[in-house]
Amino acid sequence: MLTQSLHRSGQLRSAPRPVDLPELRVPLVAELPARRLRAMLMAGVEASECRRVLERGGINLVSEVLRGQGEFVEYEHYPKEDVYDPDTRAQYYYHAHRPGEHGHFHTFLRVGNGNPDGSPAGDGPDSGEPVHLIAISMDDYGWPIGLFATNHWVCGGAWRSAAEVIALLPRFQIEHAFPSWPVNRWIGAMMVLFRPHIEALLRHRDQVIANWARAHPGSEVLEDRALGVTGYLPISVEETVQSVRALAAESRRR
Repeated sequence: MLTQSLHRSGQLRSAPRPVDLPELRVPLVAELPARRLRAMLMAGVEASECRRVLERGGINLVSEVLRGQGEFVEYEHYPKEDVYDPDTRAQYYYHAHRPGEHGHFHTFLRVGNGNPDGSPAGDGPDSGEPVHLIAISMDDYGWPIGLFATNHWVCGGAWRSAAEVIALLPRFQIEHAFPSWPVNRWIGAMMVLFRPHIEALLRHRDQVIANWARAHPGSEVLEDRALGVTGYLPISVEETVQSVRALAAESRRR
């Protein structure tokens, strides 16, 4: 299934040697501890509320980000200078260039080189390098339909192992109102609601890259344009919230 999805996205092309792609499994939410389920449920309620308040005004998450940005051009970043929080070092932007979606959000956290906690020196927006966390695929109605992980060349910045990126995930929050308070709160909630999926995608990403490197000895696998998207998982906020709510209620009865 992964190989098929990568071929459909145009990210996987013929290679000199066959690559053994590992299976990408959807996380079993039922196996998560009660504390994680409660956090996911709260995040799911938050994400749904952000959608509700925007829709009451006749807008959605994507149209809110694109508001006042002029003509929507493929590959351009929206908003133009990205969204960045100098306190949390979280960053994101929206753009479009993939079939099967309206566009997607790329999320990052800026880190410093050599600092034990990954924090950059200084407070300027250019301090530290962005580490790509995950991308959130959106449909034509401005609602998320999937998550995907990428090879390094896709977004550049600093490269970190899956374990290191996973350790950064709790720090992702945009705590200001540009370009939209509901969108910023929503994207932070998504990082909590779907953290098991994000973790699975990141671990799988490292396995794909390792297998690709073994199949292409001597190549610069992180810069190989034949490998862009390393894995994709479809998601549903509504279904995930429903499942988590049921499991959280069951855990309270025990």
